[in-house]
Parts: sequence; C-alpha cells; structure tokens
Amino acid sequence: MNSQTKQELSGRMMGLSEATALIRGGGYYSIAGDELLLRELPRGHWIGGTIPYFMGQDGGVTTRDQLYVAQVPVSGGVPLMRFYDQISLERVCADAPENGFSIIVIPAFSAVHSLFARNAPGYEDMYLKPLIGWISGIHLDDLGRASPLAVNGETLEFEPDRALVMHVPLPADKYAHIDIINLFTPGDGDSIRFPTKGFSVGECRINGEPANFARYVTTNAIDTRLPLVADYSGAMINVSIKAVDLGKGVVDFYAPVFDDVEYRFAAPVPDYVSAFQQALRARDGGQAGPVGFSCNCVLNYLYSELEGKRVPSLLGPMTYGEVAYQLLNQTLVYLTIEG
Repeated sequence: MNSQTKQELSGRMMGLSEATALIRGGGYYSIAGDELLLRELPRGHWIGGTIPYFMGQDGGVTTRDQLYVAQVPVSGGVPLMRFYDQISLERVCADAPENGFSIIVIPAFSAVHSLFARNAPGYEDMYLKPLIGWISGIHLDDLGRASPLAVNGETLEFEPDRALVMHVPLPADKYAHIDIINLFTPGDGDSIRFPTKGFSVGECRINGEPANFARYVTTNAIDTRLPLVADYSGAMINVSIKAVDLGKGVVDFYAPVFDDVEYRFAAPVPDYVSAFQQALRARDGGQAGPVGFSCNCVLNYLYSELEGKRVPSLLGPMTYGEVAYQLLNQTLVYLTIEG
C-alpha cells in the first residue's frame, strides 16, 4: 500500500460542514477537534475526543476551526458504543467482539485515565482483543480552564470522567492488527529502577544505588524532552516526564512507571520526520492493510516541532497519550485491517 492510499484511509482534516455531511450520510467515524466545534456536529455514529493538535494531510497544525475525521472500517456487524467508569473499566476488553477491535477515548487527567494507566495490563482479555485509542486533551493555553472530553456522537453526551469505547466486529475472513512506531531507544546512560509503580516518584535506584530521582534529573541536567524507555516483553515503551519539583523531591510522569522494570533515558532523535518515515518503511514494507485508526503524541508534536512539517503516511490527532492495549507516551499507534 502506498503512502497516498494510507493517507486517504487514515482520515483527514476538514471543516464543520463537510464533517456534518459525512455524519448525516451514514457510516461510522472517529472524530477529533476543539470542544466548541464538536458541539456543532449532528447526532450520528461517531466517537469523538477533544484536541486542537493534529498531523493533517497538509502537515502538523494547531487549529480550533477544523476537525480530524476518519471513517471506521465496518464490515462485520453493527458497532457498539459504551461508556466505562472506574468500576466497569476493567471489562473494556471482555466486552469486545471475539473478532474485531475496539477504539477507546479517555479524557486526560480523569480518574479513569489514572486507573487505566495503572491497571490495564491486568484486565480480562487484554492483549487478546485489539484495543487502540487515545487520551483526549485541550489546548495547552486552556490548562486549568477547560476539561478534556470523550464524546458519544449517538447520544451527544460530552463526558469528562468516563472513557468511551466503540466496539467494532469484523467478519471471519478479516482481523485487526495493532502496531506502534516508537522512535526512541534506551540511551547508554544509567540504569534506573523505581520501588513502586505510579505517576509520581521520589526515590529510585541509580545503577543499584539509592537516590532521589528529582535531584538526579536536576543535578545531571537531563533533557526531560526525552522519555524514559524500557523493554516491556520485547516492545520499547516510553514514559514521558511531566514535571520535576526539586523542592518536593518529586517527578511527575504522563504514564506510570512500574517497579519491576529497568529504565534508561532515551537516546536523542536528531530528525524526527526522517526517522519516522524510515521506521514506517521498515515496519510494514509497504504491504500493510487498510488503516482503521492512527494517532501520535502531542509531546512529539511539540518537542520535534512538527507544526507545518508533513508526515503524510499516517495522520491523526496529536494526543495526551496513546493506547495500544496499554497507555503509551511519545509513540505513534495505528490499526490495520488484514485478511
């Protein structure tokens, strides 16, 4: 599959009138955009989330005036949309079709965001049924003034505290495949371990010796745009730093660290766009099936200065976190339909 075909199938940026016409014409859609724009959309078969950052067909863009709309591939039955709260969230994969996939939108900073990040690897049927999605967010200028939301287009419910999932069945002759592109690899620096799992840490062990992590990061002038990287059963998984508070001796993360994993800070990536295109070619050899969903991380957008730069092979929202089964950071995730 060439890059042009992938671009068409993974969605595109469009205005309100075009998105409205698509929804009214039928079909199932995944939609990302500013809250005020999402509230103008009609009732229909769509799952949505708030974000103003995108990789569109014309390049990286920050906009409150356009939506990113991707058609969800539906060929094996009627998809089901369902909200999940802190109690029901553990059933997110158990409720999924036996053959199909699920798209999840989780509002950033919500209790379900924290719960999913900590516990998703242990959920029933996790890793057996494809689960992909993103953490909705807001413009960084609106922090403290607005809430990230998940949106059920069938009911026009805007939800800050529950995750929304679209469960999509597939016919027997097709299957969904989730993949990630993570440009970061562990650097050659110190080995880092943490005594407990969580979004915030104080104490750690550096090369086996006890230390305070905030003091370590500050003293060594660590570039906190680079994530911690660890090998999670063969996959390189990032944990991005949100803030360092030397006074309190605490470091906050965008995803949890775990207590049974060795981390190292990532090696720098000099040219994100070139590295991404090279990784994509190496990953699928141009032969992957149609893209049903894709997203990337707002930290990659900001730190790699992607605004105005084109990464045309896979488009989508630039998010506050990515889901490929579990919560990820600074990673592109995508789903293809094979068979």
